[in-house]
Amino acid sequence: MPPPENQPAIHFNTLYTYRIYPLSSNVCYHEIVVENKEVISMNVGIIGFGSMGRMMAEKFAASGLVSKNSLLLASRSPEKLQDAKKWATVAGSNSELAASSDIVFLCLRPFDLKGVLEEIRDVLRPETLVVSLNGSVSFANLEKSLTGGARRLAKVIPSVTAEVDRSQTLVCYNDNVTTEDKGNLKRLLSCMGDIIELPENEMGMGSELVSCMPGFIASIFDVLVKAAEEHTKIPHDQVVRMVLQTMIATGELMLKKDMSFEDVVKRVATPGGITEEGTKVVYENFPETARVLFEKTLQKRKMTAEKAEAQFE
Repeated sequence: MPPPENQPAIHFNTLYTYRIYPLSSNVCYHEIVVENKEVISMNVGIIGFGSMGRMMAEKFAASGLVSKNSLLLASRSPEKLQDAKKWATVAGSNSELAASSDIVFLCLRPFDLKGVLEEIRDVLRPETLVVSLNGSVSFANLEKSLTGGARRLAKVIPSVTAEVDRSQTLVCYNDNVTTEDKGNLKRLLSCMGDIIELPENEMGMGSELVSCMPGFIASIFDVLVKAAEEHTKIPHDQVVRMVLQTMIATGELMLKKDMSFEDVVKRVATPGGITEEGTKVVYENFPETARVLFEKTLQKRKMTAEKAEAQFE
């Protein structure tokens, strides 16, 4: 749907409050509070309906920010989209979706990305914002596949915690993305949680810290729970709930009181006490595990990116 003459391509009939916290010279934390949420007057297309594509589509629809007629979906497995017809519009093809969208989200595996880019490039309007949810392919290679002039490109890495509106969503942009584009994208993504803007070269480690981290945290506490159960008859479900509630409360305590990890340890671990005995074990033994964890995951990330990039050569 082309924009009205002399009007911007995307309109938001919504009042938002921005809270932007600089974390460093090139990293900002954006908190966006919706004051008066209304439908966004733009067509939002999502290509790919796997776990992440489905989650984003459902969030956009449930938030009320995107109407059924303006939320366009396409998948190589059309049967996946049958239920979505109740709250979204199913496009006949990727090209049909791309031609009608103001913003296109590509929720695809790295090895599927090139083919879809080549499929839609001839129908994309110059002002369309193309957003890849795959961090393995560089902007340079995305641009190479989308011939026909300067393209507006962004990368977005959400977290599974978006399902409870608590995602720390990572965003980066190429040089063609305008200030207005950035604001539009951030407003749309705000329905999933908070937004952290990073340069492209930091998206890998950023993904480790927010996208992979729920898996890391869950596996660590799974080990702790299993070890605890060797010493208690408390039912498993109750042990899990005790640990989870304590974990959540600890995070909230740190955020609300502006406490560091060390502050919490000092607050709880009385010198010569029981907690201190446990924290000593963690600090003596866990650093090597953490070092190997990031060494392995970053190495895997590099290998995946190299394989993905090779298809664009």
